[in-house]
Amino acid sequence: MARARSYWLVKSEPFKYAWDELVKDGSTYWDGVRNYTARNNLQAMKKNDRVLYYHSNEGKEVVGIAKVVRESYPDPTTSDERWVVVDLAPVKPLKEPVTLATIKADATLKKMELVRQSRLSVVPVEKTQFERILKLGKTSSR
Repeated sequence: MARARSYWLVKSEPFKYAWDELVKDGSTYWDGVRNYTARNNLQAMKKNDRVLYYHSNEGKEVVGIAKVVRESYPDPTTSDERWVVVDLAPVKPLKEPVTLATIKADATLKKMELVRQSRLSVVPVEKTQFERILKLGKTSSR
């Protein structure tokens, strides 16, 4: 029996690595995570899991859907073996970005890890939350 797909959210400051850059590159490894909880979340990601792409600091909004195309492996940007990366590829942009203010005001979303643990750069997302974000973003999952 196949494992159920999991859902995640990753945060990037647009000036460091914006959604449009991921689209242009076609895929990237998600590096620079130096928090143990966020690292554990990276390690839990499986191929084909869906990932909400969130622009932090500037914009503060979910702008796209990505997918995991390679599961965790050692972070090539450091010799410290504690840190890992996953490879992500874009799936599609949201037709309308979903802002943090909208998320905080929505009954289904206000308890998201994005809100509860706002400092983490990689957090799990419940399927109902993922679907609600897509609905608010006027975007289908297909």
